Amino acid sequence: MATIFKWGIISTGYIASKFASDLLVDPKTRGVTDVVHQISSVGSRSVEKAQEFIDKIAAGDKTIKAFGTYEEVYNDPDVDAVYIGTPHTHHYQNALDAIKAGKNVLCEKPITTNIAELRSLLSAAKEHNVFLMEAVWTRFQPLSLEVKRIAEEGSLGLPEMLHADLSGNFDIHNIPVTHRILDPALAGGALLDLGPYPLFWAILALYENPANEGTLPTKIIGSMLKTPITDVDQSTVFSIAFSKGKLAAQASLSCSITLNAKEPGVTIRFQKGNIVIKPPIYCPKEFTVQRFSKDGKITKEERVVFTYEGGGWHFQADEVARCVRDGKKESALWGHDKSLLEMMIFDEVRRQGDYKLPLGVEKVTE
Repeated sequence: MATIFKWGIISTGYIASKFASDLLVDPKTRGVTDVVHQISSVGSRSVEKAQEFIDKIAAGDKTIKAFGTYEEVYNDPDVDAVYIGTPHTHHYQNALDAIKAGKNVLCEKPITTNIAELRSLLSAAKEHNVFLMEAVWTRFQPLSLEVKRIAEEGSLGLPEMLHADLSGNFDIHNIPVTHRILDPALAGGALLDLGPYPLFWAILALYENPANEGTLPTKIIGSMLKTPITDVDQSTVFSIAFSKGKLAAQASLSCSITLNAKEPGVTIRFQKGNIVIKPPIYCPKEFTVQRFSKDGKITKEERVVFTYEGGGWHFQADEVARCVRDGKKESALWGHDKSLLEMMIFDEVRRQGDYKLPLGVEKVTE
């Protein structure tokens, strides 16, 4: 019998609407028969806002409770896990409040604004014996699983170089300075908003590769170009290198809030070929495997395409439901070590770029 897993939704913004919509997609359309998702309650700044969200996402389903505070969702006994889709700078407090209420938590990326906040959350999750995961939805999509399989089965050799970019033109000269992408009080800029995605591919292909033996990067180098509008990073380029294990590889990663997406979005370069991934890199549906001859020429290309119903957010929801059902406190696919690695890298890149958030934005510091 399928496990019925009940969600509480915190925030009623765009990403929360996409996640909630995917929860209502019949899991059988993606071959899932062991879990079924339900939305129990939605929390927003007002009951009216929450009800508008329910009307839009779930056709006014009367079984879903509309709350005008987040606390009511945390305290709802019908909620198995809370999804947090608020701005970056609210993640820490929202997740902490949910954890203290005894709720399992799926929190949008970046899970916190710095590594100190994340360590505090992990300590609280352990104390209250709950599941906690960063919502790196790309990790659970079928394309990512297949890329990982091919990358590690050996026929391409070891990865040595990775290029990944996520850019989006936010028209920053014609939006208010209070927009999340420009406002330093909301940890605006390219790195924390877009950077998790190029970094994800480096973590999947390099950090997770068995030859890396779980070692941390040996070098992190970052460069930021800031916008004079608000002094957040307009574009950031950062590189990470791994050389402590049996793997010698590096990644060149970039993100921008003034440019359009790059094609291809990701290129993973191996000793004997490439894996080339089409954008959008947060939810790609197609990649190509290129195989080389001894002289480095491409001798074979294999195109792989994926289709499924929904936007791709439901795969991470399936993972949360299974982990909670099985008594796990973290996911084996995107565990706490990877979120810690992400925040360590971002902290270092921000340090090198001299990007300091306004006083009080970071709730916990080293």
